[in-house]
Amino acid sequence: MPSIRTIRLDNHPFPFLLYGEWMLVAIALISEFSPSVLPRSGGFPVLALLTILGFGALGLWLPTRPLGLKIGHVALQFGLLVIAACSSAVGLRLFPLLQVVLVMRSCLMFGLWGRLLVTGATFIFFFSVVQRRLATLEQAFPLRSSGRLVTQLIGVRLSLMVMFLVLLVFLLLFMNALLSERQRREELRLANQRLRESAAQIEKLAMNQERTRIAREIHDSLGHALTGLNIQLEGALKLWDANPDQARTFVAQAKEMGSTALNEARQAVTTLRQTPLAQQDLAEAIAPLTQRLQQVTGVTPNVSVDSPPLPESLKLTVYRLVQEAVTNICKYAQASEVSIAIQALPDVSRLHITVQDNGLGFNPQENTTGFGLRGIQERAQAEGGQVQLTTAPGQGCTVQVWLPLPSEVA
Repeated sequence: MPSIRTIRLDNHPFPFLLYGEWMLVAIALISEFSPSVLPRSGGFPVLALLTILGFGALGLWLPTRPLGLKIGHVALQFGLLVIAACSSAVGLRLFPLLQVVLVMRSCLMFGLWGRLLVTGATFIFFFSVVQRRLATLEQAFPLRSSGRLVTQLIGVRLSLMVMFLVLLVFLLLFMNALLSERQRREELRLANQRLRESAAQIEKLAMNQERTRIAREIHDSLGHALTGLNIQLEGALKLWDANPDQARTFVAQAKEMGSTALNEARQAVTTLRQTPLAQQDLAEAIAPLTQRLQQVTGVTPNVSVDSPPLPESLKLTVYRLVQEAVTNICKYAQASEVSIAIQALPDVSRLHITVQDNGLGFNPQENTTGFGLRGIQERAQAEGGQVQLTTAPGQGCTVQVWLPLPSEVA
C-alpha cells in the first residue's frame, strides 16, 4: 500500500498562498452579510457559513499521494461549494473566490493534466451556477419580454464567463510557473548537496592519496638511504677486527649515507615539495642511485637510458620506480649483475623501464607484505601504466614497467 504524503501547515511549500486562501475564505464569509439586490431567503445562513469554514479547513491538509485520496479530497471541496451555493442567504451565490482557492490547491496536489482537469471542472461548475443565477434574476425582474434586458443578461453572462476564464488561465499559468521555479530550486539544492558530498569525498580521497604519496616518498628516499647505511654498518662490524681500513671505509660511507638520510627526512617533513630531479635529466638523476648500489653491493650496474625529455611528474615517477627497484636489490638480491634500461617506444607511445638482476629471486606468491613492490605497482597505476614481475627462487628478478607517454612527448 503506497504511503500517504500530505501538505500541511508546517510544511506548506508556499505559505503566502495559504494566507491568501484564508483572506479569500474570509471575504466569502463576509459576503454572506453584505447587501444584495436579490431577496434574501431569511434566517441566519448557518449551513453556508459552516460549509465555507469546512472548505477553508481542508486547505490545512492536502494529500499529494495516493491518487484516490487526492480525487476524493477535490470531490469533497466541490461538494462543499455546491452546498454553500445552495444554502446561501442569497440563493446560488457564485463564490468565485472559493473556486479560485480550489484551483490553487489542485495545482499543489496534481500534475499538469490533473490541474487542467480540475480547472476545466471548475469552469463548468462556474458556468452552471451563472446560468442558474441569471435565471433567478429573470424571475426576480418580470421583464423577460424586454429585448434590452435579454441583451444585457447575455452580455453579463458572456462577461462573467470570459473574465472567469481569463482568471483561471492566469492562475494556472502563475501556479505552473511558481511550481516550476520551486522544482528548479529543489533540484539546485539537491545538486548543491550532492556537490558538497562529492567535494567531501574528493577531499577525503585526496588526503588519503597524499598520505600514501608521502609514505611512498619516505619509503623510497629515506628508506633507501637507511638501508644502505645499515648494510655499511654491518660490513664495518664484520671487518672491524680483520680489516680495520676497510671497516673505516664502510663507516665513512655510512656517515655519508646518514647525511643523505637526514636530508631526506627534512624533505619529508616539508611534505616533499622539492623534487630531487631539479634541472636534471633521467641519466643524471639515476647516476647517484647506481653509485650507491655499487658502494653497497660492489656491483657496477649496466645502465641504458634512451628517452626524450619528460614532464617533471613523469620523470619523478620513473626515478622513484628505479630507486625502489635498486633498494630491493640492495636489501635482498645478493646479485652479481644488475642492468637498468629506460627506453621510449614511440610506436606504442610508451616508456619501457626494466630493472634486472641475477640474484636470489623469490616466490611472488609468498611475498605478500612487501611495501616496495606494492609502491612500484601503485606508482605505475597512478600514471596509467602496467607492471610485470618475473622472478623465481634462484633465478633472479626482472621488474618491467610500461608508462604511457604524453602526446607532446610521443
